[in-house]
Amino acid sequence: MPYLLKSEPDKYSYDDLLRDGETTWDGIANNQALLTLRNMKKGDKLVIYHSNVGKEAVGTAKVVSVTADPENPKIPIVRIAPVKRLKNPKPLAAIREAGVFQGSILFRQFRLSVVPLTQEQYDWLTAG
Repeated sequence: MPYLLKSEPDKYSYDDLLRDGETTWDGIANNQALLTLRNMKKGDKLVIYHSNVGKEAVGTAKVVSVTADPENPKIPIVRIAPVKRLKNPKPLAAIREAGVFQGSILFRQFRLSVVPLTQEQYDWLTAG
């Protein structure tokens, strides 16, 4: 299943992920977002979205591994790696207007930092 991960680019940007080559996706406190992280599997496709600054989908990544935190098994340790920068970043306004996102949790619970996507939504975000 594909997912959208929101990141504040002034704290950790897609360029930072490209530079690092791999990172742990952490700092998540919302129970619904943590459940979504626990459901991730190695190889799952990701779209990285810059929130607050930029407000656009900027690149793709993949899940490298998902393990439980030994100190708190309810907290997943998700490692991700970049795949490629989007040729045409998708701004929030375009995402909001796209029919494929009508009724999406992305806009029903906008503050979620981890959002499951349908394959159709992933394809739309990563097209062209």
